[in-house]
Amino acid sequence: FEKLCSISLSHINVYACLVCGKYFQGRGLKSHAYIHSVQLSHHVFLNLHTLKFYCLPDNYEIIDSSLEDITYVLKPTFTAQHIAHLDKQAKLSRAYDGTTYLPGIVGLNNIKANDYANAVLQALSNVPPLRNYFLEEENYRSIQRPPGDIMFLLVQRFGELMRKLWNPRNFKAHVSPHEMLQAVVLCSKKNFQITKQGDGVEFLSWFLNALHAALGGTKRKKKSECWGLGG
Repeated sequence: FEKLCSISLSHINVYACLVCGKYFQGRGLKSHAYIHSVQLSHHVFLNLHTLKFYCLPDNYEIIDSSLEDITYVLKPTFTAQHIAHLDKQAKLSRAYDGTTYLPGIVGLNNIKANDYANAVLQALSNVPPLRNYFLEEENYRSIQRPPGDIMFLLVQRFGELMRKLWNPRNFKAHVSPHEMLQAVVLCSKKNFQITKQGDGVEFLSWFLNALHAALGGTKRKKKSECWGLGG
């Protein structure tokens, strides 16, 4: 889900409780995470920004290689070599819950009325030029946008969703699109929502144009750098 504290609703310095999965701000004395650890005896927390693990309320960092699976699920990474071979192999992966799945052919949670958007996002995730571009964050990490521009959030969230859909080490055979859809609601000024059905064709048109513009595209008839569609 969106990385914000379940109590303060802040996006700053958020930790995930690895016992119950709830998000809390801070880890210092009297912080929401600290109080949660004392009240419920939940002691292991993950900083969602630095990807470091901590034990609360004692407040010390946990260094353990066995926790790397958790950080990889939160932020999967792909090498150029891995991306180049995605369509040349059809190897099933086994999730931690015992189910098997084919990376890239993964379900998206239907939160309320977002199935129209899910269908579009899943279709786009299987367009190789588009997928390959977004699987490698270095392709767009350094793109500069004007101060206060929120549209680049779509690029970041779509990249994150692509990497989770194609992750060969998922815990479950489905992925939550919640952060991606929150960005859609914000950037479309609520023209496309989670709680109300939308038109898939209209969403596809808006989404591709918004991505194109956020990546520095223009309205001139010029092929987009990442997916080869007309501007």
